[in-house]
Amino acid sequence: MGTKQPYLFAQACKEGFAMLDLTTTKGRLVSAALRLAGERPWRDVTLADIAVAAQVSLLDLRRDFGSKGEILAAFVRAVDDEVLARAPEGTADQPPRDALFEVVMRRFDVLAPFKPALKSIAEAWPADPALLRALAVSQAWMLRAAGIPPEGVGGQVRAGALSAIYAATFRTWLDDDDPGLARTMAALDRRLRRGERTLGTLDEIKLRLCDVASVFTGACKRSPGGEPKTAPKTAPETPPATA
Repeated sequence: MGTKQPYLFAQACKEGFAMLDLTTTKGRLVSAALRLAGERPWRDVTLADIAVAAQVSLLDLRRDFGSKGEILAAFVRAVDDEVLARAPEGTADQPPRDALFEVVMRRFDVLAPFKPALKSIAEAWPADPALLRALAVSQAWMLRAAGIPPEGVGGQVRAGALSAIYAATFRTWLDDDDPGLARTMAALDRRLRRGERTLGTLDEIKLRLCDVASVFTGACKRSPGGEPKTAPKTAPETPPATA
């Protein structure tokens, strides 16, 4: 590959981290894809272009990636790893909204060196299944980084809400040239507060539905903490003996 590194990776190194491992074929391909996205419209970048820029054969590219979306999915996972590596030890008394705010802003810090490429990619918005899956999984990891469980029905609702919040704030971040990211922080805080109210309403609806269901079935009961729980099953009555 020579001594010259792609400029995006060099920028990343200046920020104090090496997120993409250029000693691997995957790392070179992801770095080359981002470099090309920063130089031209992403829709005009082909897999063959990426292979040439990474000095990798098409055969080697095909072994790792089947589409440009899969390359971007690998980048999303690399960003997830960097965000988790930077995550501080959370405090038990920190409100979930504040924890999520810190995690999302930390993610924007990680993405900062790649903003020119991400603007090009966002304009094309590649709805590749591999990329969409990676983005969905990413929301769950951001919730975990904030100390919020993403499992279960409630977790899926939270992950969906965070996806909408992050996508909208991401658009603001792309156009925010202020070094302090004032617009981005204000938009994120506003959307998190709005999402918090929405989730609170959904939790209340869930409790009310459970109360209604318990009238008819007795299947739901409130736990001491206010959460609904399933009533314990009782052994079926022994039917009377027949003649």
